[in-house]
Amino acid sequence: MHASLLQIDVNATESVDSRRRRVAALVREQAGVDLVVLPELWTTGAFAYESFAAEAETLEGPTAEVMAKAASDAGVWLHAGSVPERAPDGTLYNTSLVFSPAGDLTAAYRKIHRFGFDKGEAVLMGAGAELVTVRLPETTVGVATCYDLRFPELFRGLVDAGAETFVVPAGWPERRRAHWTLLARARAVENQAFVLACGTAGTHADVPQAGHSIVVDPWGEVLAEAGRDEEVLKVEFDPGKVATTRDQFPALKDRALGLAPPRG
Repeated sequence: MHASLLQIDVNATESVDSRRRRVAALVREQAGVDLVVLPELWTTGAFAYESFAAEAETLEGPTAEVMAKAASDAGVWLHAGSVPERAPDGTLYNTSLVFSPAGDLTAAYRKIHRFGFDKGEAVLMGAGAELVTVRLPETTVGVATCYDLRFPELFRGLVDAGAETFVVPAGWPERRRAHWTLLARARAVENQAFVLACGTAGTHADVPQAGHSIVVDPWGEVLAEAGRDEEVLKVEFDPGKVATTRDQFPALKDRALGLAPPRG
């Protein structure tokens, strides 16, 4: 399976419309790969709290429209990162969008764990309540976003729902980059799954971004890692390694706490 992680620079000097067009062109350039991943809140910047309300859009809004067309043009599965969504009742959500190679919106995930404690996203946006998985031809993807990476129970829930590959868009700050790498590897090892974590580059709202998008295999080995600048990180991986790893080292079968009821 071939994937491209688009580590977008979210410099505030670029307009949102201009960035949409530029990113759509980058997506089209990935024709021939299986999966393309964008970062969290790449239209506004994850720390540009004052822009969330003004830039919020519906699930049929301009970003969804442009990304659906780009996915269809390239013929790729596209995790289009996340956008500030305004729900019909007016609530804002940090919502990730996944498009099929036909350009259909196949999944929307509202971020469950909001960052900021008593400010920013934590007070401006509502919390999602549903785990989301997407079945690709090669693997079942579990969707999480940025701060979610710190909450292992979410990923256990995605495993129980059949996830074999986690896709995590983020706007992770440079000052906690060591945590980013550590947590991505931890979620891969403990769940015996692939992790594709795509961050932003540049600086926005005076917060330098970590970059360092990363792909980790089920044994915790780093298959690819970007630097700090804007970059297209390309990787090839074998989704079948998940089943092999879980068979060779069946640690998940020894879970004793927090077990989900059997499916079916």
